[in-house]
Amino acid sequence: MDPVADFLTIIRNAIKANHRIVNIPASNLKKEITKVLHDQGYIQNFKFEEVGPQGNIKVALKYNPETKQSAIQYLERISKPGLRKYAHTNDLPRVLNGLGVAILSTSKGVMTSKQAKEEHIGGEVLCYVY
Repeated sequence: MDPVADFLTIIRNAIKANHRIVNIPASNLKKEITKVLHDQGYIQNFKFEEVGPQGNIKVALKYNPETKQSAIQYLERISKPGLRKYAHTNDLPRVLNGLGVAILSTSKGVMTSKQAKEEHIGGEVLCYVY
C-alpha cells in the first residue's frame, strides 16, 4: 500500500504502452509530484478533476515528435514505507550527474533537490527521474 509507488508505476506502464494521456487517482502528495514533473519538463500537461470522493489527475505525457521517445526515461521510488530515506542539506542526491531530478518531500513542500539545496533544507527522497 504505497500510493507514490503506484503513481510512478502507472506513469511507467503508460510510457511503455505509448499512451498519450493517463488517469491517476489523486492525493495531495501525488498532485505536488505532478506539479514538479511538469515544472521540470517531464510531462506535457496535467489537470486535476474532482470526480467522486478522491478525484483524478489527468496527465498528458511528453514524447519527442521525431523519435517518439518519452521525456521520462527512468522513474525509481527511493524512500519506501518499510525503509524511509532522508537526506540532509549537505547530502542531497545528484541524479545522472545533474541531468536528472531527485524529488524530495520537505517541510516547505515537495520540490527538487536543486530547489532544496537553494533553500538549505533536507527531507525525504521520494524518487529519481530522468
